[in-house]
Amino acid sequence: MIAPHLLIIPATAETMADADITMAIKRLFTNQKGLNEHLLDVATHEGLVTLTGFTDNLLARQRAEDIALAVRGVRGVASTVAVRTPARPDADLQRDVCGALADDPATGDYQVQGTAAGGVVTLTGMVQSWAEKQLVLRVVQGVRGVTSLLTEDLAIQKGEIVNSDEEITIQIQELLDWDVRVNSALVQVCTTESVVHLSGTVGTATERDHVVAIAYQTGAAHVDARDLSVVYWALSSELRRGKFALRADEAIVEAVRGVLHRNPRGRCSETLVQAHEGVVTLAGTVSNLRARQEAEHDARLVVGVTEVHNLLKVRPRHLVPDAAIRQAILAALARDPYVGHFYFTVSMSNGQATVHGQVDHAFERERVGDVAAGASGVLAVANLVAEPAEARPEALARPGSPDPDSDYALAGRIRERHFWSASLHDQDIAVQVSHGRATLTGTVDSWPERQQATIEAYEAGAHDVSNHLLVLAPAGPGQQGTHPPAHLLTNAHR
Repeated sequence: MIAPHLLIIPATAETMADADITMAIKRLFTNQKGLNEHLLDVATHEGLVTLTGFTDNLLARQRAEDIALAVRGVRGVASTVAVRTPARPDADLQRDVCGALADDPATGDYQVQGTAAGGVVTLTGMVQSWAEKQLVLRVVQGVRGVTSLLTEDLAIQKGEIVNSDEEITIQIQELLDWDVRVNSALVQVCTTESVVHLSGTVGTATERDHVVAIAYQTGAAHVDARDLSVVYWALSSELRRGKFALRADEAIVEAVRGVLHRNPRGRCSETLVQAHEGVVTLAGTVSNLRARQEAEHDARLVVGVTEVHNLLKVRPRHLVPDAAIRQAILAALARDPYVGHFYFTVSMSNGQATVHGQVDHAFERERVGDVAAGASGVLAVANLVAEPAEARPEALARPGSPDPDSDYALAGRIRERHFWSASLHDQDIAVQVSHGRATLTGTVDSWPERQQATIEAYEAGAHDVSNHLLVLAPAGPGQQGTHPPAHLLTNAHR
């Protein structure tokens, strides 16, 4: 998230009542694993949400802010949520911060240092871009015991070639045009002395955050988004249909290459990008497993991409012994604020890690896989971490269960989350639940909505999700503004 002051925007017409928005966010917090809703307070005024209270780690605070931003009717979020976590000795916390930066395949090469005092970490050093700085912040936020970050002395190195105001404006407009999450036709960009001024309209507060982040990626010194308003009518699927018009394969290839290059995890990769009728194939090598995962994710966010075949091979720049990888994974899991209190075992075979253990929720199980994938040298991760049988939804659905309507209640929670989701509320999604397993059918406009539907089902409590949602294929000439025929629908991977 960008600085909180950038999230406050002018009043616009909206149909959702403030009280309903507040209640929806509170209910989402209640069902959200990794958050203690009893410690968070929510208030809404004219669509502007204020979050106060406490979380026990920085990732949970970010999680709460992101949830609120994505709620239908929310025009902005201001957060003063504080982090309260058991105190750790400064030396231990500083060791973990330095270890997290050193063990990450990308930040391990950065000239960045961290010092800890009373839970506050001060970052110093130099990075090459705004994206690299954001990556450093994400890595450090994932260390158990960090309560806040000071980044004034973490500088972005200015190259010999500095983009002119006109070049910054053009780059931002091009990036917005190729980003499937943004309706660029409604956004205006103006740059003066490297300060970018954004105006126009977006449909959600989350979309507004995406626009601001894209502006910073181009080298903007500051982004003024006070005149970029969140308005209800900008959510219209019909209004956005032209965004998904067919693009030439050659142009798609160039756009995907640009996206991969801007991700600091993949800049040293040797990636071959091909496209045929919107189907993108990624081949070549990347230096780490996280880069492979993020390359596919980033490619799916490019306009005109209907499917991604990920054939990338993980080839670490330096040979890392299995014993060192195992130790790095165990250390990363121990540092993590979500799963650091659980016990895990890790076995290695030729760079492939298998993780065993037991956690309380599916959210924590997924977190284990994500953390393990970030270790240097790991080629693949088999996540065999289990949840307690009595905690699984299907256990509650057996005959004689104290809650025989658990499947019905789960389906209702999923539909409620879809209703309040700014990106999913008008999508054609049907939900069925059997023994805690959710099946999603219907259509969505793009891959991000398809992915979000799966996330919402898991967050509502589903033990497993079968996502059969079809992504509407790009409209061809003469079809802009209309839904394409059924035979043009595509089905993306889960």
